[in-house]
This record gives sequence, structure tokens and C-alpha cells, in this order.
Amino acid sequence: MTQTYKIAVLAGDGIGPEITEQALRVLKLIEQKREVEFDCIDAPFGASAYFSHGKSFPEETKELCDTADAILKGPIGLSHEESEKIPVDERPERGALLPMRRRLNTYANFRPISLPAGMAHFSPLKKEVVGEGIDIMLIRELIGGLYFGGKENGTTESGLRYVKETLEYDEGQIRQILVVAFKESMKRKKVLHNIHKSNVLISSVLWNEVLEEVAKDFPEVKVIHMLVDAAATHLCLNPTQFDVMVMENMFGDILSDQGGGILGSLGLMPSACMGPDKAYYEPSHGSAPDIAGQNKANPYSMIGSVALMLDMSFGMENEAKAVWQAMQSVFESGFSTSDLSKGGDGIVLLSTTEFADKVISALEELL
Repeated sequence: MTQTYKIAVLAGDGIGPEITEQALRVLKLIEQKREVEFDCIDAPFGASAYFSHGKSFPEETKELCDTADAILKGPIGLSHEESEKIPVDERPERGALLPMRRRLNTYANFRPISLPAGMAHFSPLKKEVVGEGIDIMLIRELIGGLYFGGKENGTTESGLRYVKETLEYDEGQIRQILVVAFKESMKRKKVLHNIHKSNVLISSVLWNEVLEEVAKDFPEVKVIHMLVDAAATHLCLNPTQFDVMVMENMFGDILSDQGGGILGSLGLMPSACMGPDKAYYEPSHGSAPDIAGQNKANPYSMIGSVALMLDMSFGMENEAKAVWQAMQSVFESGFSTSDLSKGGDGIVLLSTTEFADKVISALEELL
């Protein structure tokens, strides 16, 4: 009996539509090889949605997301000049992305920082630092902290402009993300790095108190506490020490981008944003409007987001592994795209479509 899944496809802005198109080819191939059907429905989202619908997160898109089994989202945002044409409250991050996170309660952000030995040449780190490869799962709390706390601006009595933003967490928010992190650790090496700033922030003091409570339910997991500034240093000096890392929203925003840096590009980092009932999957990188429409962008992070969706929303673990293997084999065979590589030294540069062609060809042999 054929299993059907409804997927909301929010291609987004810039390079979003072209890398999304290639990612959907992966789903079509899996449909041919397995008894499964993916009902992929396009919907406007981001800056392009504002210009076409007057809202960056239109009502029709909200309704589709509410009824979909999963959401595949491309990068959003335009150039500074184009963004200036959009009212502040409708700009993609403020008018679309954060409201979607709130609406779907996607509190757990999974960002794999993965670089097999065969792709180590992408990293700016020395070979002896990368070793046999980097394999980290960074888990970030996604709907609390400074980004979602109260905000205020104005002028003081003495005439100085001021801002005030509030970092807010309650123990329920903290506990649910920590449980996710401990469970992920149990699936992997049973080592969890807890990233905090308890020497300065009382929010981290509460975070660590709740962690000690949650840890009692996972006695097999070794917890290593590390201050966030130290973690930033260690990601560069000794990234292979990490397996699962967990942290609050702003720390995760910063360190996950640093993770892209040690890989050599955010173009190598897909992500999953999980809630209790719904999830959306997206590349961690931006919309790269400077190369949009030129068939240059590597689709790795978008196809990787499909792999995460197959595994985490649809329980298709073997198919997900095959997608990862297919993509990495293309890089390991000496192919890349101009946004990730300069070419030469045995590296052949391909277009977006050509890279996806090779991924599809490799995947077809694995399924």
C-alpha cells in the first residue's frame, strides 16, 4: 500500500527556487523506487511573497503549513536595497520566519556539522585538526531567549536613545530542549556538551539547574559543561571532541554559523526545526541574491534538508542515509560548484543542475 505525505514547499527567495527544484528531484526518484508518494504543494514565503501577496507569510501559506505533514523551506531574504522596499515588520525574518516558528512551536533546531574525511579539503582547518572527519549535531533552542522576549526602545529623560530587550526562558522551555538533546546523545556517542554562560547570565544558571534534573533520567550520557566563548575556541582548535552540543537560542545562532565556517561554507549545512506536531527543514545559509538565477548555487544543503525530512518526519532512515552517501560521493569524486570551490587541483566545477544530476545518478544505484 502506497504511503502518501503532504509537503508544503516554500521555495523562498534568491537561489531558493533553483536549489529547491533540485531537491524535489530526489523525492521524485524515491517515489519511483519505493511505495511512497510525496504530495508537494508550492506556497509563497519570504520577500518574494511580500511583493506578490503583500505579506511575507500569507494566510494561504499558513493554512498549507497547518495541514502539511512536513515543510520544506528554502532560504529567504533579498539584497539590502531590495529589503529597504519592504516595511520593517514584513521583512522576511521578522514577518515570516519568526512567526512560523511561533505558530508551529518548532523549539528544537538540529544542525548537523558534518564533514567526512573525503570532504576535508573544504575546511579551512588543518588536516591534523579535521582528522578522520567532523561529525557534530548542534541542537539549538529556537523559540525563546532574546529573540522572542520583550522589546522596547525610546528616549531617556536626558534625551538619549535607548533599547531594552529581554532574555526570557521558563523551566518548561529549557527542559523540553534538553530532553531532545539527551535523547539524541543516546542515539550517538552518549556524550553531551552543554554550552552556557553561567558565570555571567542567570538564565544559564537556571538552564544548568534544569539540566542536572534532566540528566538523572539519562545516566548513560556523559555531560561536559563548557562556556560559550570557550566552545567557540574549541570548535576551531579541536572540533572532533564534540558529538552533540546543546544551547540556548542566541548561542546556537552564532555557533552554528561558526560550524559552517569550520566546514568551509554554510552551503554544507542543512537543518531541521522540530516541534511537537510539525517540522520544517531548511538550509542554514542565506538566499545569495548575487548569484540567484545563474545556476551556480550548490544544492547540498537543500538536498540534505530533504534527507533530514525523510529520516525525522517520515521514518525513512535508510533512504536518508542513501541521500547523504550519494551527495558526499559526488564531492569525493572531485566535483563541486563555483560557490564552494575555485576549481583546479583535480576539482571539476559543475552547475547547480549538473551537480544534482550526479547526485541523482549516484542515489539511483543506492536505492
